[in-house]
Amino acid sequence: MNKKDIANIRKQFKVDNDLMNIKEIFNVYVMKESSDIYHYQSTPFEMLDQDQQELFLNNFKKVLGGQLDEKLFELKFRRDAENSSQFILHRGLLSQDVEEWKAEMLQIVGKMLKDKQYEMDIVITFIRGEYLKPMKRSNEEAEESDRDAVYAHSFILCSMNKTQDPKKELLFDYIEKEFKYNIVVDPIINLTAPVGGFLFPCFTDNAADVNHVLYATGKAHEPDYHFIEEVLNAEEVMTAKEDKIVFEEIVKDVVGDQINTSTLSNVYEEIHRVMEEHEEPEPPKLDYKDVENVLRNSGIEDVNTEKVETAFKKVIDDEKYELKATSIVPKYNKKSIKIKTKIADISVSPQDLKYVKQTQIDGKLCLLIEVEEDTIIEGFKMIPEALFTKAKEED
Repeated sequence: MNKKDIANIRKQFKVDNDLMNIKEIFNVYVMKESSDIYHYQSTPFEMLDQDQQELFLNNFKKVLGGQLDEKLFELKFRRDAENSSQFILHRGLLSQDVEEWKAEMLQIVGKMLKDKQYEMDIVITFIRGEYLKPMKRSNEEAEESDRDAVYAHSFILCSMNKTQDPKKELLFDYIEKEFKYNIVVDPIINLTAPVGGFLFPCFTDNAADVNHVLYATGKAHEPDYHFIEEVLNAEEVMTAKEDKIVFEEIVKDVVGDQINTSTLSNVYEEIHRVMEEHEEPEPPKLDYKDVENVLRNSGIEDVNTEKVETAFKKVIDDEKYELKATSIVPKYNKKSIKIKTKIADISVSPQDLKYVKQTQIDGKLCLLIEVEEDTIIEGFKMIPEALFTKAKEED
């Protein structure tokens, strides 16, 4: 799934939307001490009152929020898994019987609780439903509605949420005219910050892909590998942060750990060009040959295929590994590069990195930033200063 596919389904989670039909909602309450199921309950979603529906719908949107390869990961199911979650979810998706659907989802919950201890009581919520995506009109002047022809996507979504202790509050009773201590013992389910979840199946080019699942983690760049491998039975994943580190280590191995800003700017610019010229909806991936071309076209000398291939094998132990271009280049037009010094921290965009240079002036290491206009500090315009003095003439 690309970010457009995710956005399409995410925006459908709203009350009274005829393009989104959620059939059942199944909530499972798990105790932290024993990792046992304390209670579970299945309800037709339309039987919930509107306020409850809105709470859950906002929660589902949060599960699918965030950037790909940071909080959201498209995972491929392993084919060799015993009691595969792919088959469990597929059976649940196709089942016409609510009791069968619940039994399949409880199998998934059982996998979540095996060899796992949670810090708080958790509530695991499953929904299954169908969302409709209107097909594009072939004739913009046609009178028929865009709802006359739609793609129908059946899905299962899981959301995991922690509970929290109720707040201790002091209340004033208007009738009795006295202050009262509010005693509430029921835990509060925090639906505003899901700790994980997934969407099955993935959707690509308006077609269901049952060989992949979209996994969501609670914190960016911190996927739960136990959940991925033991619960979803999916293949390992690399975060965007890890991909970037791998790329940096490969470049260091090829050209050394010292590089000037102009060259680094050229590297980012070259990868950005590759991304701009890429015509497929999926982001381009770079293998060792692509990385070699990037480094060569960036003006780096003494780069060859053998060096780059060896670096791939040394850093990631896989010379055939492919790096996602979107992961290894910071957001090109935004101030996504952080330059940290003892004196100050500076943020610049990759496209403006070429205007930053490190140099020595009067024997002191300095950071030089080329600007196109006067610099304003606290409302004051900075006065240009002379940094170089003319050498004394000899007699």
